Amino acid sequence: MNFIKVSAACPKTRVSDIDYNLEQIKKCIELAESKHSKLVVFPELSLTSYTCQDLFLQDLLIEENYKGINEIKEYSRKKDILIAIGAPLKINNILYNSAYIIFKGKILGIVPKSYIPNYTEFYEKRWFTEGLNIKKEMISLDFQKDIPFGTDLIFTYNEVKFGFEICEDLWVTIPPSSYLALKGANIIGNLSASNEIVSKAAYRKNLVANQSARAICSYVYSSAGVYESSTDLVFSGHLLISENGSILNENNRFNRDNEVLTSIIDISKLNNERLRNISFRDSNITEDIREINFKYEYEFYGEFNRYVDKHPFVPSDDKLREERCKEIFNIQSSALAKRICHTNLKKVIIGISGGLDSTLALLVATKTFDILGIPRKNILTITMPGFGTSDRTYNNAKNLCNNLGTSLTEINIVEACLLHFKDINHDKNIHNVTYENVQARERTQILMDISNKEGGLLIGTGDLSELALGWCTYNGDHMSMYAVNCSIPKTLVRYLVEYVALNEVDKATCHILLDILNTPVSPELLPKDKNGEITQKTEDIVGPYELHDFFIYYFMRQGSNKEKILTLANEAFKNIYSCEEIEKWYLYFIKRFFTQQFKRSAIPDGPKVGTVSLSPRGDLRMPSDASYNLWLK
Repeated sequence: MNFIKVSAACPKTRVSDIDYNLEQIKKCIELAESKHSKLVVFPELSLTSYTCQDLFLQDLLIEENYKGINEIKEYSRKKDILIAIGAPLKINNILYNSAYIIFKGKILGIVPKSYIPNYTEFYEKRWFTEGLNIKKEMISLDFQKDIPFGTDLIFTYNEVKFGFEICEDLWVTIPPSSYLALKGANIIGNLSASNEIVSKAAYRKNLVANQSARAICSYVYSSAGVYESSTDLVFSGHLLISENGSILNENNRFNRDNEVLTSIIDISKLNNERLRNISFRDSNITEDIREINFKYEYEFYGEFNRYVDKHPFVPSDDKLREERCKEIFNIQSSALAKRICHTNLKKVIIGISGGLDSTLALLVATKTFDILGIPRKNILTITMPGFGTSDRTYNNAKNLCNNLGTSLTEINIVEACLLHFKDINHDKNIHNVTYENVQARERTQILMDISNKEGGLLIGTGDLSELALGWCTYNGDHMSMYAVNCSIPKTLVRYLVEYVALNEVDKATCHILLDILNTPVSPELLPKDKNGEITQKTEDIVGPYELHDFFIYYFMRQGSNKEKILTLANEAFKNIYSCEEIEKWYLYFIKRFFTQQFKRSAIPDGPKVGTVSLSPRGDLRMPSDASYNLWLK
């Protein structure tokens, strides 16, 4: 499924002691291989150590350096791992700070450092020459002939394409890795020796994350450690692995032992993101790249220890989640404010059920009216109890509207629905889809007519998860004049309501909102039980929304196939749902997603707030007649 485990390594070193450094590098290679890594990136000039200074001008150091490279080359013959070692290279009495890329007893290529820093504490130009314009070159060493040399090298195994740059290359205006990425490299290794000063680590981390986002790649960063010379500078052995803007793994700096940091990279995710990103494709360049093909003996195996978030739409960090909810709430409110100002309407109409979605829509409306300085009495809230309305949801709906200061109207739909059953000759005791949809359409008709009567905007309450499953009545709750929740998944709706409850309302309203959060999700279209409790629980019918939101994310955001989605879901929800349950609801999701597209083709306007939207005018252009068979294989 195109996962690959990669490593950033920081060995213990002694300045200019190549024999000692060589042994530590070997230990790190062994450790990386024991973790089933297929790539290990070492720091800049790690074989000699970075801080040799004028010792780089000594022939003895360079000669011993070559012996060390040859020894690593021979040592790698039975290793199924790509090794990136930092070491000097001397050609025609010119010294290059280089990355030697070694695999199975062969140097596949040598990449010189493009940019040589020579400012503040750096004066590398005293010894090294920049390799920015070196391309299409071949060199020979005593122990291997015809080695590709230059900044134009990409090392390829199937869909995995590795590119390399060295330290300062990342810090310049246009890093070489940007060109490599545009030519296909999806994993970039950086061999670095970045010293520590106050706050530099945070800036470095941001650089790595941002470059992986711009280049839509994984970025594996390895920096020299604490055993470098401390004559003027201190190094920390900072190791980072990122993927498309996210830091997957980071070490604790200043470690005093050999260290190997690993992460699993999702190549298909990166490639799919590039396929979707037209700007990335349009940035293509005409420069030639030499592609060096190699072949691993075996593919990924071992423990799948990549963290898979079971709620990909919801930040797991409490502080970040609160910030995200605040931002989304502001986006929704700003969007509704624009639509109200544009239409010059001073009223909105919302059907209130006492459920989560209509609650969130009402909270957005009150925030919007406060922003615009319009009285909340102009928010016309309509509660419409029917056959399945429970006392709990009924009371919560009424109390919430009263607490928020809206104009509340109650319209019981039972009599109208019974009359309609009679008109269409439907037995009221047959509780099928007709029985349910009559109620949904009756409610929508009432809301639409009141909107016309009052000159107001009907606010839709349906969320992204319901749209994905088509869990709405066509031309019923499916329709409105503006849908504020249309790109918010059900798992996130809960946290948005909770955020407002804890941060933006008084204690009495907070109490009501928390009770709404604890109420089972239900359309309440079937009669109550003998105790007046909800009998129709949505998740008993369509499956857990947290599973469906997971499926939505990987199906829409990453274009993943069945095997991959189920693999990731089983990892994320282990000990929560069985493999059989997950597959059952995945099949249900796919069938519903495809067969209900006709509803999404006719949805009202509404703001996009996250990375996934199902609007036919934005993120999803999909025929209503597509077959789902491929996605069930």
